[in-house]
Amino acid sequence: MNNADFGTELLARTLAGIDPDDSPLTHKSVIPSRTASFADWPKWVAGPVRDALVESGVRQPWTHQVTAAEHAWAGEHVVLSTGTASGKSLAYQVPILSRLLDDPRATALYLAPTKALGSDQLRSVSSLLAGRKEFMHLQPCAYDGDTEPAVRQWAREHSRWIFTNPDMLHIGILGSHGRWRQFMRGLQFIVVDECHHYRGVFGSHTALVLRRLLRIARAAGADPVVIGASATAGSPGAAMSRMIGAECVEITEDGSPHGARTVALWEPGFVPEITGEHGAPVRRQAGAEAARILADLVLEGARTLCFVRSRRGVELTALSAKRILDDVDPDLSSRVAAYRAGYLADDRRTLERDIADGKLLGVATTNALELGVDISGLDAIVVAGFPGTVASFWQQAGRAGRRGEGSLVVLVARDDPLDTYLVNHPEALLNKPVEATVTDPTNPYVLGPQLLCAAAELPLKDAEVDAFGARELLEDLARQGLIRHRKAGWYVAAGVDPHGAVDIRGGIGGQVMIVDETTAQLLGTVDTGRAMSTVHQGAVHIHRGESYVVDELDLDDGLALVHPEEPDWTTSARETTVVDITGIIETATHGPLTVALVRVDVTHQVVGYLRKLISGEVLDSVELDLPPQTLSTRAVMYTIAPEALEAAGVDPIRFPGALHAAEHAAIGLLPLVATCDRWDIGGLSTNLHPDTDLPTVFVYDGYPGGAGFADRGHEAFDIWIRATRDALSGCGCETGCPSCVQSPKCGNGNEPLDKDGAIRVLNLILHELPVSAGVGP
Repeated sequence: MNNADFGTELLARTLAGIDPDDSPLTHKSVIPSRTASFADWPKWVAGPVRDALVESGVRQPWTHQVTAAEHAWAGEHVVLSTGTASGKSLAYQVPILSRLLDDPRATALYLAPTKALGSDQLRSVSSLLAGRKEFMHLQPCAYDGDTEPAVRQWAREHSRWIFTNPDMLHIGILGSHGRWRQFMRGLQFIVVDECHHYRGVFGSHTALVLRRLLRIARAAGADPVVIGASATAGSPGAAMSRMIGAECVEITEDGSPHGARTVALWEPGFVPEITGEHGAPVRRQAGAEAARILADLVLEGARTLCFVRSRRGVELTALSAKRILDDVDPDLSSRVAAYRAGYLADDRRTLERDIADGKLLGVATTNALELGVDISGLDAIVVAGFPGTVASFWQQAGRAGRRGEGSLVVLVARDDPLDTYLVNHPEALLNKPVEATVTDPTNPYVLGPQLLCAAAELPLKDAEVDAFGARELLEDLARQGLIRHRKAGWYVAAGVDPHGAVDIRGGIGGQVMIVDETTAQLLGTVDTGRAMSTVHQGAVHIHRGESYVVDELDLDDGLALVHPEEPDWTTSARETTVVDITGIIETATHGPLTVALVRVDVTHQVVGYLRKLISGEVLDSVELDLPPQTLSTRAVMYTIAPEALEAAGVDPIRFPGALHAAEHAAIGLLPLVATCDRWDIGGLSTNLHPDTDLPTVFVYDGYPGGAGFADRGHEAFDIWIRATRDALSGCGCETGCPSCVQSPKCGNGNEPLDKDGAIRVLNLILHELPVSAGVGP
């Protein structure tokens, strides 16, 4: 079988036995192979470094590797944004190792968004240096949450190349930077790996952590160069420049080879004679469909990764695939496993070794294995549900065929508006430019706590505060007694310890521990803001394939007590939401339509939960008594005059259902134009909002101060609404289903919903938007 036919043949075997008239395949395309473009080794590369790389199999570097390395060696901040398996690591290994050999006082710092990636890159460097006496004094070392205290102390004193993550950099290095004075004084390079991953609140926090690092290094006398490595992304240079507050060169021309890749879009069919909420048809679940495909590929001997959106989904998919294999070939069942964050460090390392050496043939994983871990020889990738961004999709797809072989990539659509839209509009996925990352380091809810951390590390000068435009923000913090202004600058008030109060991943209000009360085992943690909707009393929680039911949620003690149980139902929280407009950022009126970007206070309260069978059938509704939470954030909002809705054929009695369905569909499609997930955002619709006195729809960011998603929705409002209308119009259901208007996170149990009314609302909006926006009816 030649390279180009490999993935197509695998796909054909997966489809074997399926009636062509009932095929789930909506699209297939083959991306042709690409040949390599080589360059000569730069003259400044240290001989031992070049020799080590040549002996490891890199006889000659690719053009993009050399171009990026040259900029870094010349002292320019640079970001290399090329495809998966394009050897981005070499672009920073060469200048760093050459400089560490040239200057005995030089040090380097490597940052990865996940422990798995950091561990993999440390293994790669250690393997390259192993047995070579020239490198004995470099001592590259991990410094993360899994590192033993004794090793941490040794690393601070002896290692010249530290491998860590933004979380540990924030609290374990910058929070005690006095112990790192010698390391900071010699800091020459900072590597920010997989930097496209830093978006939203996490990206905004990481940007400010990086600026704090540069500030401390410069105060110690160093002037480090930042080297970014990213999957293919939109405007990577601008994104990295925004993160570090300095100009950054971008390298995007990819000189690496890759094999032919067959991409298949797969829409599971409806389950016969089963209906879900309000009689809506129910499609086969993406996780179950992906498990069957995974089992089929394992039976074919294809080494396969299956990416699943949630930790719970990963466990269920792996279990389902193993059960299928148990009935066919029990020996293969043992070669399938789950991998996700939350496992103990030893378990993760064992799984990573078993994946790398081929002991495991099929692995269901979260995006923990999306980011750069070098797993060679994979044949196929199954993506159970669009991962939220085009960049992530291609990053996951690129895990297969990493040595130039052919490969297969299958995207299995969830019962979700965006997934349904993409598998039926393949050009929106396969021909769309990769998104630019969205960050906002000026978000006061991010900037305020980060400036407190910066002031605790080194007093803030007035010029620094003014550069951020943060004087008013600091004056407010001073009124709260958190910071003081003196002649020499801004100092954190006595007794204030700001580092521990910041969760750079965007968690809300501390952590809740999940404990099995029958064994006292700690299963994991969840932030308080999400605990009320995920580990409330009666909720089903899954950990490593085991199912638990929550007996008690104690928010005061930060504790959720659970017991093992295998119920045949799942749970989903029911919430009430109130949105108050606190400020208008931008607004435009088009006849009966007004579109605005606004500041809002969103008050949530979990009031109960639904118990559902796996089929989607609702068993019952249970009431809960939990406290309300208020979130100050940003929202894109539109209002429509009632008479315009009536003229469009939506009677007043239909206003609530039509607006609610339009809101749900818009939330599902916002990730098409913004780098977000539907779980990062929320919405509210009402036929009469007290602040507007009009029918109103809000879509808001689910993070304090906003994360840039609503801003992007406002900016691309016309494109977003057109795609939403097209998704609803193209869905084959009659009255609404999870593929178009029903939402898995609806706090009102998906009531009321009016699909036809929503299409009329969206058509009205498109009709009223100005022609200059590029949108017509």
